[in-house]
Order: sequence, then C-alpha cells, then structure tokens
Amino acid sequence: MSLNTFGHLFRVTTWGESHGPAIGCTVDGCPPGVSLSEADLQPWLDRRKPGTSKFTTQRKEPDEVRILSGVFEGKTTGTPIQLMIENTDQRSKDYGEIAQSFRPGHADITYHQKYGLRDYRGGGRSSARETASRVAAGGVARAALAALVPGLKITGYIVQMGVKGIDRARFDAAEIERNPFWVPDAVAAVEWAEYLDALRLSHNSVGAVIEVVAEGVPPGLGAPLYGKLDSDLAAAMMSINAVKGVEIGEGMASASLTGVENADEIRMGPEGPEFLSNHAGGILGGISTGQPVVCRFAVKPTSSILTPRKTVTQGGAEVDLITKGRHDPCVGIRAVPVGEAMMACVILDHLLMDRGQTGGVRGRIG
Repeated sequence: MSLNTFGHLFRVTTWGESHGPAIGCTVDGCPPGVSLSEADLQPWLDRRKPGTSKFTTQRKEPDEVRILSGVFEGKTTGTPIQLMIENTDQRSKDYGEIAQSFRPGHADITYHQKYGLRDYRGGGRSSARETASRVAAGGVARAALAALVPGLKITGYIVQMGVKGIDRARFDAAEIERNPFWVPDAVAAVEWAEYLDALRLSHNSVGAVIEVVAEGVPPGLGAPLYGKLDSDLAAAMMSINAVKGVEIGEGMASASLTGVENADEIRMGPEGPEFLSNHAGGILGGISTGQPVVCRFAVKPTSSILTPRKTVTQGGAEVDLITKGRHDPCVGIRAVPVGEAMMACVILDHLLMDRGQTGGVRGRIG
C-alpha cells in the first residue's frame, strides 16, 4: 500500500494498524532547534484518546507517545522525527464474525476490491485509530509554529451534530473545553447529550460538522495555481477518516450570496489593510490574507453499529450483519483535535514553502 505521506516540505508519513502492536508516524522537514519533548505532544493526544466519556468508544488506550529519533537534548535536530504510540487494548475477537463479511458504509469492501485482502480487525489502516498519529505530528507542527509565528492559535469545535446546530449568538470559546462535545454553546451541549444518549442506546450513530479556525496566520501563505493553501487544507481535511465534505469560509453557502454580500471590503487601518468581513475564510486566490483561516468539514455517522444492516460476504452470500465491539456513536467528537492537527501541519508546510520561495518578503501597501 502506498500514498501514506502528506505535505511538501513538512512531510508526515503515518504507519501501523488499529490492532497491530503500535501505530506512529515519521515527521520529516521540521526545522532544527525547536524545543520538543514527549510532554509537549501528550496533551494533544489526551484530547483525542478514546474512553474519555460515555459518548466515545470505551476502548481504553493511554495513547502515550514516544519520540524515537530527531530530538537531542530537548531540541529538534532537523532529521526525521519518529513517533510511536503502542496499542494496549485491542479486542480482535470482536471482529471475528465480520472476517468474511463487509460492513456497510465502511472501507472493508473497497480495500478488498483494490488489494484482494484486508485487515478486518478494526479496519486496519482505515480505522480512525490512525488519526492518533496525525495528532502527534500536529503537536510537532504546533511546536514549530510557536517558534516561527508566536501568537498563531488554532481552535477546533463542533458546530453541528446530526440535525442540531449551535446558536452562534451564544458562541463562547471558553465553553469548548468544558463539555465532552467541544461545542462553544452551553445550551447546545446539554441538548446534544440527551440527543446522543438516545441514539447510542438505540444502537445508532450520527454525523457532525467540525469548524477549525487558525488565527494569526500571516498573509502570503499559499501559491497559485496548484499550491493553493485552501486546496491543500481541503485535501488534508478530506483525508481524515469518515470525512465526506470540506468547505473554506462561507463554502457552499457562498453560492446563495450576491457579489455585494460576498465581497470582503477593505479599508486602511493603523497597521495596514483591514477587511470588514471574512466570507473568504482568510484565503483569496489560494493565498492567506492575514485574516483568520476558517475551515469546516463534515464527518459521516459511524458505520459500525449494533443495528442489523444488509450486506454480502466475500463469497457473495447475502447476510444481515451486526458489528460488535466498542465504537463511537459520533466519531465527529474525536475528530476535533484531528482537524486542528491537520490545520497545523498544512500551515507550517506552507510557511516553510513561502520562506523558501520569497524569503518572507511582502508587497507594500500604503
């Protein structure tokens, strides 16, 4: 299997399977001299790890990350950084009954069609367990960004679960860390708990929409025409397990706006041009404007549920399948730190490319 690497200069290769001995990643292209330790990475993994509430899978994984290379005396050396996370709570027997059957909505059937074999134990590489490696890599990217662009901040949160969305009039960033859904709306958090509880107890699941915002992104990142910041962001978010849609700024809603409504007007401020709105999501022509970069992605409902679903076996027999095991009723909850990690990796990658192409020189205005 190939194509397990993303990024241009800051490159991340993930490896391992859901029920193998370990998962991890190799991060290449991180600048030297960045302060980095396992303690810097662990908080990000703790936000993604399973079993943190009754609304996530009850698989118990500490997700403790180990740095195997690329760091000496607390600083990155500029050589490949190898990160490893051991799997400690696999229950491969839960998947014995699906060894010959394809789970509807899952990648089982396409992996078999492409490769002629598949790791049925939790889905192998198609499992959301792979995203722990991305979060670890995102921790490296955040450390480098903190050194190169002090003040840059990346925040993710859920804005919709199933048919229930947040009320942006009640948006409270401080609320994001106070509830199990990473939702910036205290009222919605209470409603969603009841909603998801009912779905979980009825052996069902639901999708979600996650918004990730990067503040303090300098203008000038991204390049026309095939190196656009938004195209790389879209590809990064779409590569996350279970993601079925990505949008930047107003996204699909921009189709319903007029030109008068959509154009982000500009005035001169004390430190240069200032935009009066941000329908573009901080990116114009594939290049960052200096405004917050806003990206949203939609995560489909978890495919593995206890409700019988019609499918076929590898031999072509028609069966009804119940997927046993420990699964997220809404996988979008744990996708929030993954989206943040991918945003960090893409922004750092484009920052390094810009430094190589322009040296950070900018056109003057005013």
